[in-house]
Amino acid sequence: MNLPLGPSLAPSPPRKLAEMRLSTVLMRDIVLKTMFRKNIESVAMLARAICLPLPITQELLDITRAQKLIEAIGHRGGETTREMGYRLTESGRARAHDALAQSAYFGAMPVPLDQYCDQVKRQSIRRLQMSRARLEQAMAHLVLPPGLLDQLGPAVGAGRSVLLYGPPGNGKSSISNAIRDALGDHIHVPRAVEHAGQVIPIHDPIVHDRVPEAPDDPLALRLNRHRDSRYLLCKRPCVITGGELTLPMLDLTYDPIARTYQAPLQLKSTGGIFIVDNLGRQADSPQALINRWIVPLEEGRDILTFQSGEKFEVPFDTLVIFSTNQHPGAIFDQAALRRIFFKIRIDGPGRADFLRIFSQVARQKGLPLDEVSLLHLLKVKYPMIGNVYASYQPGFLIDQVISICDFEGIPRQMSPELLDRAWSNMFVQGNDPGQ
Repeated sequence: MNLPLGPSLAPSPPRKLAEMRLSTVLMRDIVLKTMFRKNIESVAMLARAICLPLPITQELLDITRAQKLIEAIGHRGGETTREMGYRLTESGRARAHDALAQSAYFGAMPVPLDQYCDQVKRQSIRRLQMSRARLEQAMAHLVLPPGLLDQLGPAVGAGRSVLLYGPPGNGKSSISNAIRDALGDHIHVPRAVEHAGQVIPIHDPIVHDRVPEAPDDPLALRLNRHRDSRYLLCKRPCVITGGELTLPMLDLTYDPIARTYQAPLQLKSTGGIFIVDNLGRQADSPQALINRWIVPLEEGRDILTFQSGEKFEVPFDTLVIFSTNQHPGAIFDQAALRRIFFKIRIDGPGRADFLRIFSQVARQKGLPLDEVSLLHLLKVKYPMIGNVYASYQPGFLIDQVISICDFEGIPRQMSPELLDRAWSNMFVQGNDPGQ
């Protein structure tokens, strides 16, 4: 089973300002920008906004106040919740405008990159111990070729790179998604990281699925006080790309409008899975993609570049799954294939597995099975294509039959005639595209 992500793996909150290991100017400017953008006046609200403990937030406010960028406006709140309020001075508003012109980032204080690297090691995907039972459970809805789990299990457990290849329509994408579901545990994802004075947001709500923490749970509150709130507890991330993937998406990019950097996809997938589906359909060649990732795949580190040309290292802690309908030898040279740790062929189902898939899909979609119709498929239709079965075909045929029944206004049913009509939509008629 997977190693549990216990409290010992949760990042501890900083206890004093020196432990932040960020420049005072950077922190001060984030305070000013956050107060300006969110119209914050109380220490408690600011602490929540910048995700720091109250004592450190107060210390930052004291430094900023000493520089005459903020001023106290007296105690606020009721008798039991009185706290000093603050607002920006004219100089503070001017400095906030200048800081926003340099970088629009505000909110949570970033985590220094080296501290984030330490956290990545503690929760590395290569620490997972994938059991056969967990993988079988995640793939219970799939009809898999014999022996496939024997190959997939070690591949997932190693947390390295996997190439799934074989004829189209046989579940390579579904298997990739089931591997994601099999991970099952949680990691801590920083809202943003900092390097060389630059802030790079990491958390992406599209990629990172947060684990809800009930505010009325006393145990959760007790644990939260001992966890750095600059991190969010999330399921292990999964980035899925297809034909839209381009090489620039794997590089650090600068947004001139927001004046901030955008993390590349593989950095957002740290600790999780990066699925490259339909490999070979991208604008860039598969060989170019693997060339970009030679060092990351072998050494577990990636090289990113700031707009200034400065290069720096980030972790590459990702299970990369390539999925393609093309033969690996046709899209990769031997050096590239050597760098993909596991290569697993996914073939189409045999007749028995095809019938299992057909029965399973029909049951899920509420279409009654008909023995005469199934025999018609097996003895009349499939011999026309050399009895070559594909895993997608049962779902395709059943959806077609349902659509035909609904259109004709008849009860959903299966018959040889209806399957013939469905079959005609599964293949293009004729060999000449001009016909």
